[in-house]
Amino acid sequence: MPHILAIDQGTTSSRAILFDGDMKPIASAQEEFTQHFPQSGWVEHTPGDLWATVQSTCKTVMEKTGVTAGDIAAIGITNQRETTVVWDAETGEPLHNAIVWQDRRTAHMCEGLRADGHAETVTAITGLLIDPYFSATKVKWILDQHDGARARAAEGKLLFGTVDSFLIWHMTQGRAHVTDATNAARTMLYDIHKGAWSTEMCAMLDIPMQMLPEVRDCASDFGVTDLLGGETPIYGVAGDQQAATIGQACFAPGMLKSTYGTGCFALLNTGDTPVTSKNRMLTTVAYQLDGKPTYALEGSIFIAGAVVQWLRDGLGIIGSASETEALAKNGRGDVTLVPAFTGLGAPYWNPDCRGAVYGLTRDTNPADMARAALESIGFQTRDLFDAMRADWPDAGDAVLRVDGGLSANDWAMQFLSDMLGAPVDRPAGVETTALGAAWLAGMRAGVYPDMDGFAAKWARAARFDPAMETATRDTAYARWQRAIAATQTVL
Repeated sequence: MPHILAIDQGTTSSRAILFDGDMKPIASAQEEFTQHFPQSGWVEHTPGDLWATVQSTCKTVMEKTGVTAGDIAAIGITNQRETTVVWDAETGEPLHNAIVWQDRRTAHMCEGLRADGHAETVTAITGLLIDPYFSATKVKWILDQHDGARARAAEGKLLFGTVDSFLIWHMTQGRAHVTDATNAARTMLYDIHKGAWSTEMCAMLDIPMQMLPEVRDCASDFGVTDLLGGETPIYGVAGDQQAATIGQACFAPGMLKSTYGTGCFALLNTGDTPVTSKNRMLTTVAYQLDGKPTYALEGSIFIAGAVVQWLRDGLGIIGSASETEALAKNGRGDVTLVPAFTGLGAPYWNPDCRGAVYGLTRDTNPADMARAALESIGFQTRDLFDAMRADWPDAGDAVLRVDGGLSANDWAMQFLSDMLGAPVDRPAGVETTALGAAWLAGMRAGVYPDMDGFAAKWARAARFDPAMETATRDTAYARWQRAIAATQTVL
């Protein structure tokens, strides 16, 4: 039975996961790469590291399993979104390091766009808010930094792409400069209503349209690669959060998922209607199949699992992420951590504030800090959930499907359910993001079932029901809201 290879290019590592004909993962490989922080609030990757780790992890999976290119029907790709690469159209050499989605260097540029009265236009066209998070101002910044770059881009000599485009260009040896609708929708250059690059947005930011990739469905022909030692088609592409939405089988309007990786990203399926948020959520493309987009409301939290990494690597109070569960059980709950390490995402959209800790005393200990870190994830998700409930009243009865590394933490998931006052479901298959990319490719290749057949296979491993008393929940959340307000007033 043919296999499907999923490439999951994330913020801190690249992974390759081989799925069998029954959509079960049978082997994987993962490789981390260096994060670069040139200045406060700046985050970069070396593009060559992204490509090199994708190559090496794919090779490792092939060697582990003994499969050959002939055994693999197709490749699916999922990737960190918004991260921006500009490269030479002939050599493939990057003009600058990749500017990561977390990067805040264009905050002043975004302030200028808002001051010039562009906020309503940007939201009307792209569904997004003006923020350094998205690709558009990152592209403009790169072009502004290099003499003659804009002219080269207008001549088609420089190309822009999110990470999926950069990888596919290299995988096809420059034959394909393409992306999918979900990644395009995160650039702040794409008209989500017309399903095309926006001439108005490109003119606003002085970005030559000649450098933009061709936009295709999530399940489409993205080119053929010899990366695996023989010709293999690339049939599926979706940004990581949309791939997780697909992997969680959130295909019906009103279904809701939240992924806990480096950040936290909650998506609410709104069907074929793009819902304009009144509560600073984003309107985006959940997926696009057969030329038809399905839309979603999205809330983005910049720091979720990364706060646990900070406890490990920054403070050195844990040796591994798994230790936080036992520690949190003994934490007292009187410390509040606002992990605004790279600003605050939805619904605050404050790129300038930084992290803060409240309630410290002489006897504050690692258990208190671990609990505060995990609580911050539940509090931030509550912020998103409340905003979505206001924008889409039917979301009030939704069950939240969770995935990502932190979803394995039972204490964190129970606190999440308690804080939301809603059930939280953890799926039996933990590789939901990679599975979403694999299903797109496998469905296109005729190996995997259609949407209904795929949804029927989704299975729950655990459910967390709210057990916290309402008064306790309200008191805890009020403490968080005071901390958020205080953090945004501190320079």
